[in-house]
Amino acid sequence: MIRVLVVDNSAFMRRRISDILNTDKEIEVIDYAKTGSEAIKKVVQLKPDVITLDIDMPDIDGLTALQYIMSEIPTPVIIISAYAAPGSTNALKAVELGAVDIVSKPEGEISYNIDVLEKDILNKVKRASKVNVKQAQDVMNRLMMRRPAESEKVAASLKHLVVIGASTGGPRAIKEVLPYFSADVSASFLLVQHMPPDFTKSMAERLNWSTKIEIKEAEHGDVIKPGCGYLAPGNYHMVVGRNKDEAIICLHQGPKVSCVRPSITVTMNSAVEFFGNRVIGVLLTGMGSDGAEGLKNIKKAGGVTLAEDESTCVVYGMPRAAIEANVVDKVVPLFHMGIEIMKYIRE
Repeated sequence: MIRVLVVDNSAFMRRRISDILNTDKEIEVIDYAKTGSEAIKKVVQLKPDVITLDIDMPDIDGLTALQYIMSEIPTPVIIISAYAAPGSTNALKAVELGAVDIVSKPEGEISYNIDVLEKDILNKVKRASKVNVKQAQDVMNRLMMRRPAESEKVAASLKHLVVIGASTGGPRAIKEVLPYFSADVSASFLLVQHMPPDFTKSMAERLNWSTKIEIKEAEHGDVIKPGCGYLAPGNYHMVVGRNKDEAIICLHQGPKVSCVRPSITVTMNSAVEFFGNRVIGVLLTGMGSDGAEGLKNIKKAGGVTLAEDESTCVVYGMPRAAIEANVVDKVVPLFHMGIEIMKYIRE
């Protein structure tokens, strides 16, 4: 049984969410909490397998409670809130703090029609129960304890193009990899995270605070420069184009690939056309198989292909698909991925 703690300020919503969860024979609601402080106490006492957590609550709000839970008692958390719409600051903050998934209430804080999301809620709770958040949190703690390595002098010219792709669990994974790159690194970074529109700009801004390289949401026509990272905007494929002798960013809304846009494979394939064996392809945590075909083409061109090890993935889908296709040069745990990428950049 998947033991779930339901946390919500509204008695009606606690009851309705519990009713939905209890329709599935694999799920058991073990208790409720109506405030953030009560939720923390019950997580410590009951050690649930999954928590559903509202954001707007008295005394301690949901995001503060989430931060404490993930640092002290790491447990898979699904945010169910009216204040975490796709693209919102709260939604991105929740993902960064460690929430496995988010459900946006359809009619505000008291959603009488929450039943329309029954299938979505059940699927996300089951998926969350399989996520090893403790391991992911341990990785983040180790990163925070490290002293940043001294910046090394590297050539200012663009020697490598690094394409990093991620999906579920990706914002935190990407945030962990980026601090290893110095401002004068001789590579540029294309970042593809499966996210809806209006979400990626905020993510790029937050990433920019935590790394020495310059991160921005990509714009059509951006010149690809060393020491810079470009995050694909939601609902746009990001490809490498040419303007005379310069590599530039081109954005388009062509058909979805592997059911997604932006697609990691689309970006990787275009990178190979311009940079050939100077491309380093990286697949991090995520559902599905996007990126496997892209790594295949990078490997075929003589570039380097890396995938995150299962032990640190929130969801092992994309790396597994690439590994099973025999297109990965090296499988690397997340806390070594930045070091590994730098090793190839220096060669």
